[in-house]
Amino acid sequence: MLNIIIFFVYLCMLYNTTYKNKDAEATINNLIGKRYSFFESIKLKGTGSKRMIIEDVSIGFKTNMNTVSDVNYGNIELRSKGIIIHINKGLQNYSWAIPFYQLHIYKTNCYSLHAQGNYVRFKTDKLYKENKTFLDRILQLKVENEENYSFYENNN
Repeated sequence: MLNIIIFFVYLCMLYNTTYKNKDAEATINNLIGKRYSFFESIKLKGTGSKRMIIEDVSIGFKTNMNTVSDVNYGNIELRSKGIIIHINKGLQNYSWAIPFYQLHIYKTNCYSLHAQGNYVRFKTDKLYKENKTFLDRILQLKVENEENYSFYENNN
């Protein structure tokens, strides 16, 4: 059972980042790039979202959520080749690294981020509205990233 959990965590790039973990940090940096510098962050008008309320997560992430009726919070960090979704469970922090090429975004009655067979859904309440411009920027960067790796040539 433990081997399955370790495999799942590796497959989904979900790491416990409550304490500094050099292996997780190196893997995340290789996958989606290093953190932006202070000046780059100012130029981008911020690289992190405010916290948002998590409405639902995929089955694999249920163990990393509060089991009682507490509210689950998460936020998003922007990197050069992807994003990190930070999930807070009590005093523990979990980070899920998602490269842009795996990221799928859906906006229905909630804001949903899907990748690697998993998802995190955020409520579209007041906290979502405060992060709307940041979430639009993520969508724009995803589109720009996909243009860099186009497999089909335009014959126009």
